[in-house]
Amino acid sequence: MKPEQMIRMFLRPFIGRFINAGVNKGIDATLGKGKSFEEMTPEERKQVRAARKGTKQARKAARMARRMNRF
Repeated sequence: MKPEQMIRMFLRPFIGRFINAGVNKGIDATLGKGKSFEEMTPEERKQVRAARKGTKQARKAARMARRMNRF
């Protein structure tokens, strides 16, 4: 095995986690529009909760689709 392949093999899980964390931060920033939860109006909080719930369901659906794709 080449050294470059070994390095990629060891770094791939960490890189994936960092990318996922960055995507999650971006989604949260977009949903909250940069405001903290205390600064939001009750209507904005409700919208953010609904959007986060939808995002969570979309992630679950994507995971299920990946699992089903393995078969």
